[in-house]
Amino acid sequence: MTHRSTPRPSPLARAVASLCLGAVIASLVPAVGVRAQEAAATPRWSVPAGPLDQALNRFGRQAGVLLSYTSDLTRNLRSTGVEGTMDRDKALQALLRGTGLEAAAQPDGGYVLRRADIVSADVPKPPADVTGTRRSVMLDETRVVASAGSYVAHRTSTGAKTDIPLIELPQTISVISREQIEAQQAQTLRAVLRYAPGVTISDDNDDRLDSISARGFALDQYLDGLKLLAGTWAVPKVEPYLMERAVVLEGPASVLYGQASPGGIIDVVSKRPTDTPLHEVQLQFGTSSRRQANVDFGGPLGGGGQWTYRLTGVVRDTDLDAKHTKERRVAIAPALTWKPDDRTRLTILASYLHDPDGGVWSILPYQGTLLPNPNGRIPRDFYTGDTGFESFKRTQYQLGYEFEHVIDETWRFRQNFRVARNTTNYDSVQGLNLRADLRTLNRQTYMSDERLRTLNLDNQAEARFDTGPVTHTVLLGADVQRILWDNFTRYGGAPTLDILHPDYRQAIVVPPRFQDASQGQSQLGVYAQDQMRVGRWSVMLSARRDASRSDNDNHVANTWTRQTDHATTWRAGVTYLFDNGLAPYASVSTSFQPTLGTDAHGQAFVPTTGRQKEIGIKYQPRDVDAYIALAAYELTQQNVSTADPANVNFNIQTGEVRSRGIELSGTASLAQGLNLRASYGYLDNEITRATTAIQGNRQADVPAHQASAWLDYTVRDGSLAGLGFGGGVRWTGKAYATTANTVTMPSYTTVDAMLRYDLGRLNPDLDGWRLAVNAANLLDKRYVSYCAAIGCRWGLRRNVMATVAYAW
Repeated sequence: MTHRSTPRPSPLARAVASLCLGAVIASLVPAVGVRAQEAAATPRWSVPAGPLDQALNRFGRQAGVLLSYTSDLTRNLRSTGVEGTMDRDKALQALLRGTGLEAAAQPDGGYVLRRADIVSADVPKPPADVTGTRRSVMLDETRVVASAGSYVAHRTSTGAKTDIPLIELPQTISVISREQIEAQQAQTLRAVLRYAPGVTISDDNDDRLDSISARGFALDQYLDGLKLLAGTWAVPKVEPYLMERAVVLEGPASVLYGQASPGGIIDVVSKRPTDTPLHEVQLQFGTSSRRQANVDFGGPLGGGGQWTYRLTGVVRDTDLDAKHTKERRVAIAPALTWKPDDRTRLTILASYLHDPDGGVWSILPYQGTLLPNPNGRIPRDFYTGDTGFESFKRTQYQLGYEFEHVIDETWRFRQNFRVARNTTNYDSVQGLNLRADLRTLNRQTYMSDERLRTLNLDNQAEARFDTGPVTHTVLLGADVQRILWDNFTRYGGAPTLDILHPDYRQAIVVPPRFQDASQGQSQLGVYAQDQMRVGRWSVMLSARRDASRSDNDNHVANTWTRQTDHATTWRAGVTYLFDNGLAPYASVSTSFQPTLGTDAHGQAFVPTTGRQKEIGIKYQPRDVDAYIALAAYELTQQNVSTADPANVNFNIQTGEVRSRGIELSGTASLAQGLNLRASYGYLDNEITRATTAIQGNRQADVPAHQASAWLDYTVRDGSLAGLGFGGGVRWTGKAYATTANTVTMPSYTTVDAMLRYDLGRLNPDLDGWRLAVNAANLLDKRYVSYCAAIGCRWGLRRNVMATVAYAW
């Protein structure tokens, strides 16, 4: 069952701000008081007769409770519905009348469905807690139904490629749920991660690439556990409406995923087929002439229950902050699952995304953004290009599958596969620096034509067994990555632009050929992991061996080169699980990344390597749906390329970058309808080795401090039942614009807000209709979000978006 948060229409910003304040006040009401108020009011129920899955979904939405059950339990059953005023237990009993099922109350306030004729010892249990393990010869498929849905996740497979509780993973990991994505109506992957702990984003209007980092290093992007392989501009994009959730694993992850940044990975999980019929249509309108339509359909195919499907799509047309720029997108993602029995499942995942207009360069000079300019500040909507020349078009196709088969009670096998194609055409007149008069902008012409073909294959064999008092979850795997990339670029000068009186229709000469190359990259890796449980101790040991190769055919220089690399990576961690939900842990993990090129003597560069030491404590309280984590780490990247002091045209690999820091984060559902996410991070980042004057400096665009908090509350009872409101505050500390550390990017604070209403709570005839409004950067704060050697980008301006949705 998918979780759907109610979308949003568009009130005035002042009204949204007052409701956001109301959400903060509501968060101060003790959970005990909320429960007492709920108990005092007997709710009215309106659940029509129909398929049991649909009735349970509607009941869960009205009641605000979790209902756990397996899909086989409710298949082909119908409910007579429930109407009238009565307490929750009686309403649920009436809903299940005649189905042969009953609901067993759980300590957390939820219910587990079971057949009425089985004894309590056989009651299906929710996922195992920190003290136990779960063994099954069937596929793990327990459904959870929630009203507004909890932001709190307790399990994931991203950190270990096996389904384990977050609290047992000896590394920092965060899950951004579908409920949070819907509540915030995130429109880009960066927006999805705005409140992710420890994550730094470039929150500007350049949507060609996603600049996302953690602990001072870029994060690699994955989709459904497989890496999104990329070129320079031919970079796969992920549309947030098509995703189920996003998982951020911080720190080295090469031991399971191969060549990767030491900062960690982002793993996006696609929406999957559902056993319960699902139909949703959304229309969205907002500032910058935004017009968008979303559709999401899913459910069973036929009556046998073996086939289920999902079809999700997006059409968007919107202007961007910079004048003369816009974004247009069409994306569709069909998925099909075949489950012939309880031991076998095959899910086919496909997607198509086309951006006829995909973004803008938008780099502006330092004088007029971070530095003073006698001609005044450069406006946030200033455009540096040429309307008769500018173009960015992207088309991508992806097709893959996930296969899983349970062999016996010990072994299960999984295979994940994807092929993809990406074509990107980019023509741009790009702004550079200002001349001495501080009004004449130097510019360059850049043209790129890229063709990218990629393949991913990951084979996994998992075994669960005991050796004496030790419980093992062993993972053995082998994966392959392959890229074929054709890159043709042109580069040259362009006419200057008077920033006080810009002329955007000048004669642009097609520049000469700059790059023309065909490149093939491949990686083969084998890995093994053993998670061992001895009493309260959880020990994780992982190791991997990789071989990578890169072939480059340079058509400009008529040269062909090959570079091969080998690397061994590992991770070791230990966690102790206390009875009260506390879990201290410690771990060491490593990473590697191939580095293309040679030094002055023709020697190929070796891969950069990363090593992280991390200690922390996680807390999962027994009586509150919450997850809290505190971590301290030291992360070092070695073999970093730095300038060769003896040969100015070459680099040598003697550089080193070190990051030390602490992170505190938490998510919680404090009462029915109240969700909270908050975090704080401190990062001491330093270039510890370099052959130039930057040694001892900080890296660019890496703030030392970050903090954020988001609150989301839905009224469950009374005259305001169905009203949801909330908001968030994000604070980013100051950072340096370049590694020279001579120009500072000031700190800034932005405020977001949202308001939604479920019309079905107002009138049963309007069940399924929802209205919502979201505002990002509500106070229209002016700030610089990103800087490079030649200039900076302004952060996004205030954006208000209204949503009208209907689900049935």
